[in-house]
Amino acid sequence: MPEIPKELKPVDEKKLIWEIPKTYKKGMLVPARIYAKEELVMSMDPGVFDQVTNVATLPGIQKYSICHADGHWGYGFPIGGVAAFDLEEGIISPGGIGFDINCGMRLIKTDLTIKEVQPKIKELVNELFKLVPAGVGCKSDVKLPHKEFKDMTEAGVNWAVDHGFAWEQDLERIEDGGVLKFADSSKISDRAIQRGFSQLGTLGSGNHYLEVQVNHASDIFNKEIANKIGIHSDNQILIMVHCGSRGVGHQIATDYLKLFDKVMQKYKISVQDRELSCAPFQSEEGQDYYKAMACAANMAYANRQVITHRIREAFKRTFKKDPEKLGMELIMDNTHNLARKFKYRENGKMKEVLVHLKGATRSLGPDSEYNLPLYKKTGSMIVIGGSMETGSYLFSGTKKAEEETFATTAHGAGRVMSRSQAKREVRGDQLQKDLEKKGIYIKAVSMSGLAEEAGLAYKKIDSVADSLEQSGISKRVIKLSPIGNIKG
Repeated sequence: MPEIPKELKPVDEKKLIWEIPKTYKKGMLVPARIYAKEELVMSMDPGVFDQVTNVATLPGIQKYSICHADGHWGYGFPIGGVAAFDLEEGIISPGGIGFDINCGMRLIKTDLTIKEVQPKIKELVNELFKLVPAGVGCKSDVKLPHKEFKDMTEAGVNWAVDHGFAWEQDLERIEDGGVLKFADSSKISDRAIQRGFSQLGTLGSGNHYLEVQVNHASDIFNKEIANKIGIHSDNQILIMVHCGSRGVGHQIATDYLKLFDKVMQKYKISVQDRELSCAPFQSEEGQDYYKAMACAANMAYANRQVITHRIREAFKRTFKKDPEKLGMELIMDNTHNLARKFKYRENGKMKEVLVHLKGATRSLGPDSEYNLPLYKKTGSMIVIGGSMETGSYLFSGTKKAEEETFATTAHGAGRVMSRSQAKREVRGDQLQKDLEKKGIYIKAVSMSGLAEEAGLAYKKIDSVADSLEQSGISKRVIKLSPIGNIKG
């Protein structure tokens, strides 16, 4: 049993919202809140409680420091962490966004059924593995000159449209329309460009994956929304992608963390943890990082778009039909690691804040001004990834999330076991064989990397889903079960 603060108490009857008061730790400006079922809260590693309360001490934080049901120890912020800061008095912190800026999820539907795909699943996964580079340091055949790469970091998915990697309608289903327009490539280092210019259209390693999934009729929870997004038959095949900005995002985070160590002295900011190094949002340094972050985010959007193009190509080769005829429409692309401006109601007045999402997803209710026009009536579509053994979900956003959590929800299952521990518990080659027996065909660059991502290393996705549903911050639409997967 982890060391749970004795001050941690539920603040609702269902024990879905837990709070640590600001008296818990010197310097806390707001309480810390955890949105999760009791069983998940009690199994969280002690670092989560320490980190979520450390965040509560940062200058300009508003309302609460939040951690969602998938919460686990991270760099600076817990993964699953959310914090909103006053635009004038608050800060911006790379530790509240992460090294993989705009790590995100993408969900693509098809009109194929498992009856059509299962006999060809090995052929399909092998083709995907061939077309989508994966693994540490993997490189793409889309290599841009440095000048064009910088242009791409400002154009995002618009670059992909111009170069034949996207359908126009894809833009309607990507947060921000696939581009943060305040990006400024002059704020990123030559080193960041050097690390990223050959990685467009690559998965990378760690928990990143490309998964072929099936939705069963019994796993449709909202038929109206399911029909609206093109889920209309039993055993329908979908594809999920999880990846981010690769070396670009990592280098930008590294560059600005080093800079902010010095900046904090300049602005007389002290933090509980060096990993929370930050700068005033309105400072020159804070604005530079914000614009550099946007460049990495745009690269991530374009990265997932090129991967989408390769997925469509793999299906075309395998099933001898054009992707349009296979119904391969994008449903949603969500970002997890980003700082966003958001207006919420405080004491009857609207207040704009800068929301840090660290392994958290936007949950926007119907009619939200931030929602994509396509999903104004339904609430935003939220892709929540589980483990490669247990399945994943598509949720919809709610007004309650806008009111309580700065329009955020969980991003996935969340780890319960370190990578090194998982490798001690599981052999990758054996896991691969066991999963194939269960009807899940996996191609992996590394067997040790595969072991790190075993299902036992993650929280139960259904328990996380229950937390989101029962607390009202997002609602189930469909559940997806894996049948094929490629991993770095």
